[in-house]
Amino acid sequence: MKRELIVRKKFSSAHYLENYKGKCEKMHGHTFVVEVIFKADKLDKSGIAIDFTILKSYLNSILPDHKVLNEVYDFSPSAENLSEHFFNMISKDYPVSKVTVWESENAAASYGS
Repeated sequence: MKRELIVRKKFSSAHYLENYKGKCEKMHGHTFVVEVIFKADKLDKSGIAIDFTILKSYLNSILPDHKVLNEVYDFSPSAENLSEHFFNMISKDYPVSKVTVWESENAAASYGS
């Protein structure tokens, strides 16, 4: 059986949806929650696969806190596009199976292998 580690980090940012008709075409903000499921094949001698402290610090370093996402990325920063972007970015450094970006308690988009 394979292990998975799950880490969640929040960041607050503004965005607007490009080529979209509706209230979300105007700039608005979210406290996003990024949930990452890391693959963990083996444990070290202390029984840890990847230290949570390291994973949280890593996520802090890549998440665009207090930014206008449309100014940060060259794509429309929908939850769908953000989850794919973060998946591709994180998978360069860590084994990851899925990234979910929550825009609210009740709305999220996931991307994974």
